[in-house]
Amino acid sequence: MQYSAIIVAAGKSERFKGGNKLLHKLSDGRSVLDHALQPFRDDKECEQIIVVTSEQTLNEACKNPDWRELYCMGGATRTESVYHGLMAVNQDIVLIHDGARCYLTAEDLQQLKETLKTERAALLVRECYDSMKLVENGYVVRNLDRDQLSRAQTPQGFRTEDILTAYYQAFKDNRIATDDVAILEMYSDVRVRCVKATGSNEKITTIDDIR
Repeated sequence: MQYSAIIVAAGKSERFKGGNKLLHKLSDGRSVLDHALQPFRDDKECEQIIVVTSEQTLNEACKNPDWRELYCMGGATRTESVYHGLMAVNQDIVLIHDGARCYLTAEDLQQLKETLKTERAALLVRECYDSMKLVENGYVVRNLDRDQLSRAQTPQGFRTEDILTAYYQAFKDNRIATDDVAILEMYSDVRVRCVKATGSNEKITTIDDIR
């Protein structure tokens, strides 16, 4: 299945407290961003890699360029950044991935791609193992059934026409969201299939996530 990949790498790393998390070197000397790009660089079915970046991370993003890669500047929010990337997509299917998720496995990427052969949208998720509480003003309101909850991850995959239309409307309405499925849900009735991730695929947010 041929597809485009958007790697969102324009964040400010405000919670990392250790510089730019995307530039942080892991134990093998390669950056978080370089690792996030690798599964798509290795995948022959990936026809296009769009790195949405910032001035701060552009040099790192271009350090080991693949012939399929192109780069565009991000916006003030994640939503705006993804919209910039979507404008450059040239394939019917697009996968949107966080540049701070450097543990994506080839197996999970393949699972997602297989699902998108029959679904219009899909995302990787992890099960919730902790007890979940709904909290208001610092107090527990009620317990939530963790069996009905999943932790959304990336990549999140879509038919390009669906997600581009949704992002266009969100950009026009000045709406923002923390992930791409939420934007799709705002402006369409497309059902989104959940694919359980087998690898860790955790997002680097704080310095403790590196450790």
